[in-house]
Amino acid sequence: MIFLPYAVLLYSSFTRASLSSLNCTCIHTLDVSDSPSSSDTRSLLAIIWSCAATLFACTWTAIHPNIPGIKEGKVAITFHRLFIMVIALVAPELMITWAARQFFSAQWTVAHGYFAWMGGFILYVNDKPRGTLTPYELMKFVREGSIDMPIITKAEIEDRSKGDGLSKGIAILQLVWFVIQLVARYVQHLPITLLEIDTLAVAVLTCIAYGLWWKKPKDVGYPCIVHWKATGLPSYLAYDNADISSSDGCCSRYFNHIRYSLSSLLGESVFISSHDVHSRRVPSLGGYGEYHGMIVTLIGCFSGIVFGGIHCLGWNFLFQRHAEQILWRAASLGMALAPLYGFLLLVLVVSLEILPSRCQRLFAGIKIPDLLIGILACFFLGFGCISGLIYIYARITLVVLMILSLRSLPPGVYDIVAWTKFIPHL
Repeated sequence: MIFLPYAVLLYSSFTRASLSSLNCTCIHTLDVSDSPSSSDTRSLLAIIWSCAATLFACTWTAIHPNIPGIKEGKVAITFHRLFIMVIALVAPELMITWAARQFFSAQWTVAHGYFAWMGGFILYVNDKPRGTLTPYELMKFVREGSIDMPIITKAEIEDRSKGDGLSKGIAILQLVWFVIQLVARYVQHLPITLLEIDTLAVAVLTCIAYGLWWKKPKDVGYPCIVHWKATGLPSYLAYDNADISSSDGCCSRYFNHIRYSLSSLLGESVFISSHDVHSRRVPSLGGYGEYHGMIVTLIGCFSGIVFGGIHCLGWNFLFQRHAEQILWRAASLGMALAPLYGFLLLVLVVSLEILPSRCQRLFAGIKIPDLLIGILACFFLGFGCISGLIYIYARITLVVLMILSLRSLPPGVYDIVAWTKFIPHL
């Protein structure tokens, strides 16, 4: 039912756009059919292509997935990659929390730490794969003498990686060039589309995640094998048991997939599916420890504030109807303010944890009733859920309005940047 208002909005908007004239409350814009073809202008196709290339660099190129399972085929690997790509497009701030948690979890050397957490070491018992080892299990078994310490150098890990400095540099250049074009259009007072604003928001957050993942091996196809040499068998491995069984109902299973995937990205828990157990792999959106959970959540909330704030750049965009402009403004503010609640709440918690001992003694004699604590807990939890719903609803609204805006663009949006104006003249 939540998508019904958007379907009505899409239908009514395109129906009205097909009429030959608009009423007096509409703002003058250029129809898509009026897209100029001069060499001094750009076309709608060029705008969409530029945004698509940047979004591809932000999602497919910049995302560093975990190592796939030894029993996974190319179709399953591609599906996982596309799923992560969609999440990166819709909520890029979740990619930052994932990358930040992996970054803080990586000990050893950074390359070895990333390689271990992304499923780089798989245990073989009696020449058969048993399961992927976490860094804790790897070091525990090495200390016990159950396995030999795997000998793999940083150079060998980098050799397994499909991403090198050149490919990463090209992706960064694509993002930087897109940002430079938008800045140049702003300097020369040329309007930009809402699609470009949304692409800019995704690009900014992706650059942060890209920096956190810079040392993480990219697209490693197969883990390093570690053989069990002890007489007894390992009793328990972290990735042995699934959180969701494949025997669950179809709707329940897919709902749990979405719920646990979001929990994994937020760093609350690691979702382990029956497919992960069967494929002997680290969960697609997992691969991290429990380090710096508060800091990672703060980074995620701050990223959400930045993501919504960038969309506020379309505050004065010339929409076809004034109601659409009000919706864009409200949704942009909703996306920026919804994570602010979590950010301020976490700042308060951190501040209380680092209070000096003298201040803690001042509050030691104050006894707070259990009922009041329960009421406050319910209030914060309820307000947090409401903030999450506001964020989701606002994001969907922005995507719908962004698509609707392409049917009629403001004057000047097709003009290209006059780069010669930036060259100093004598």
